[in-house]
Amino acid sequence: MPVRSRVKPSAYYDSVTLMLMQREVRALPGVREAGAVMGTEANKALLRDAGLETAEARAAGPNDLVLVVDAESEPVAVAALDHAEALLARRRLSTGGSYRPKTIASAVRMLEGANLALISVPGRFAAGAARDALAAGLHVMLFSDNVPVEAEVALKREAAERDLLVMGPDCGTALLGGAALGFANGVRRGPIGIVGAAGTGIQEVSALIHRGGAGISHAVGTGGRDLSEAVGGATALRALAALAVDPDTEVIVLISKPPAPAVAARALGAAQAVGKPVVVAFLGAAVEGRGRVVGARTLEEAAELAVRLATGAPPAWPRLQALPAQEGLRLAPGQRYVRGLYSGGTLCYEALTLLEEHIGPVYSNTPLEPARMLAATARSREHTVIDMGSDELTVGRLHPMLDMELRQQRLLREAEDPEVAVILLDVVLGWGAHADPAGQLAPVIRQACAQARQAGRWLPVVASVCGTDLDPQVFDAQVAALIDAGALVQASNAQAVRLAALIAEAAGARGTRRPPGGPAISPVPTALPKAGGIVRLLAERPRVVNVGLELFADSLRAQGVPVISVDWSPPAGGKQSLIEMLDRLGA
Repeated sequence: MPVRSRVKPSAYYDSVTLMLMQREVRALPGVREAGAVMGTEANKALLRDAGLETAEARAAGPNDLVLVVDAESEPVAVAALDHAEALLARRRLSTGGSYRPKTIASAVRMLEGANLALISVPGRFAAGAARDALAAGLHVMLFSDNVPVEAEVALKREAAERDLLVMGPDCGTALLGGAALGFANGVRRGPIGIVGAAGTGIQEVSALIHRGGAGISHAVGTGGRDLSEAVGGATALRALAALAVDPDTEVIVLISKPPAPAVAARALGAAQAVGKPVVVAFLGAAVEGRGRVVGARTLEEAAELAVRLATGAPPAWPRLQALPAQEGLRLAPGQRYVRGLYSGGTLCYEALTLLEEHIGPVYSNTPLEPARMLAATARSREHTVIDMGSDELTVGRLHPMLDMELRQQRLLREAEDPEVAVILLDVVLGWGAHADPAGQLAPVIRQACAQARQAGRWLPVVASVCGTDLDPQVFDAQVAALIDAGALVQASNAQAVRLAALIAEAAGARGTRRPPGGPAISPVPTALPKAGGIVRLLAERPRVVNVGLELFADSLRAQGVPVISVDWSPPAGGKQSLIEMLDRLGA
């Protein structure tokens, strides 16, 4: 039973490329398991846990590529490793040319008019890459997470001094000049601008606006910590200032999970200073509307208000499937709990908030209250909603917007629980997401429902699809596949959550409810900062220097956006002590 490995010194590949290649190699005949990782200590621990450790792999450095296969014979192992190398070589040739610059500065010289860096390298290197981009005169979209908050504050301060914009860290979504960056949906251009500290929040609102007949001027992601006390809304305030003077923007939507109270008050004050209608959705908080600022309790309500303000008419969203009156009555005795399996973090948070208002406490790996933290993410308890994209579930794996495997397994496991009354899912489409998420989930939904029927139970599966007809996956086809599998598909996440709650209530599930609205937030008068450089960025078509995930460069090329990829590898061989020394020398 040979486990064989190869180490390719100083051959950096991004994690998505390696995981997709690993999946293909694992599917080869005679291959039991495969690994393709950079040789960091954490990755080598994953190989060890999977039984794929070799002496060669143990000796690899963090800047070395490690390929490992467990096969039924030596010839199969050798052929699988050869196939892995061929896949990687083919990938290198398909990324827009045979030569890729080694630095951001040289990429700027090669791409005429470059104005934005999209950075998705490992978190410990991300701040350095962002500093290089700012020094080269580029605005930054920092997709990377695990960046220290102190680095975020410093980057945003430097960006303001250079009249540039930093979106992120942990900024997954942006729409600039009609270009979808990161994970974003295909939407028409229109008069509504978005500022969001929430990736799937931006996706849900922009998709609903598109399906409601309006369109998006720009959507600026800020990163999830931007409205924290430490960061102080640095990007959100500058983005509001830019959209305030953007001639293509007539209405603005501001989205976040509950910000720090003092920052929320300043953000509301800045929204009042915009001079245009601003819809504010701070999920889980009650926004005091004044003047041209109006509050929204859900992402759906934020989209609806924005469409009304921009067009003068309500959005014509169909209720994709009405609730059969008998749905809750078909449940067997003992079925009373909701189980939600989410790929979108903001959608998961919205689900937690709405469910607690309808049926009482909900447990989670990302709960609203610490007391409702699951003891183990793998084991549900009573009403449970899981963020499948949280850090503990994505170590060594693709995000669930790209890889459905963990969610498929969890769905089948929840279907075995005789206390489950309804399963709740989100399906997120768009650039950067899985090519056919409904096609992956539909057979498992069928199997889960059949499994429950064989046990004498009825199992409703409620889903929402975040997407549009302009997405690569095609919204109508995704909805049809889910309906054909037996899912009850709703027009928004909020509608899906309410439907799941109604089914559980019909089965007798109800606990102590959370009062709707949450803590009230009142505005504090706040002047808008200067945003000249951001205004110029919004007036241009993005021309992107991609540093990290080649998936994002592929998406931009498919949209016709000029992009050049940097042949990035960890500085100083990934050795932290040398990196820190170089940082001190450059300070």
